[in-house]
Amino acid sequence: MMKLFVYLSALATSWWSIAPDAKPIIVLLEARYRAARTLQATFLERYSENGRPVRVEAGRAYFRKPGKMRWEYESPEKNLFLVDGKTAWFYVPADHTVTRVAAKQSTDWRTPLALLAGEMKLDKLCARVEPATDVKPDSADDVMLYCVPRGTDAQEKRSAATRTGLRPTVPESAIFLEVSRATANLTRVVLRDGGRVELEFKFANWEFDPAVSDSLFRFEVPPGVAIVNGESPVDDMRVKP
Repeated sequence: MMKLFVYLSALATSWWSIAPDAKPIIVLLEARYRAARTLQATFLERYSENGRPVRVEAGRAYFRKPGKMRWEYESPEKNLFLVDGKTAWFYVPADHTVTRVAAKQSTDWRTPLALLAGEMKLDKLCARVEPATDVKPDSADDVMLYCVPRGTDAQEKRSAATRTGLRPTVPESAIFLEVSRATANLTRVVLRDGGRVELEFKFANWEFDPAVSDSLFRFEVPPGVAIVNGESPVDDMRVKP
């Protein structure tokens, strides 16, 4: 997954466009999340390789502007991923270790979701957004959007297909966003990379502007815990069943 998120974290400033039939739901989605200073939701995370589920985890996520988020993993084991606005921390209590890296340098696959704790503008991630045709929403009441990631080969392939009049296909690197028509809540995010790796987040129980203390986004290293500088070995961890 590393390649996709290196590009996303760069947040390129090239062209941005929205398919006309996708614009109404995008406007509602951005407005709903932009208006909230704090957010809270439960999540189910599924990591797959070659279409085969490898690991499923669940927990609760918190977001606070500007640029802070906290992912508390509750099952099958307790872990913590926290971004305090400057530093990203990944804490594994069972290993007595915490990995830290500058947030701007992090290639972690959760990093793009920090836009929920920012200006909530999809053009920070996507060169173009349109209704998805290859991935269906879990609910008939939802809309599935396809985001052409900025800075990846997906952007150029999409542009070339448009110029030649061909029907573009979903490239190896892609992002899909499932949004509720009724509430404009973000219910699902699907991240694909390399044509064989897929990471899916399902969100529920969204709370807007809950009472979330800023102290929740400060990490204090517990006694006896070793600090490792550098990117957390997330990909290595995810492939273990």
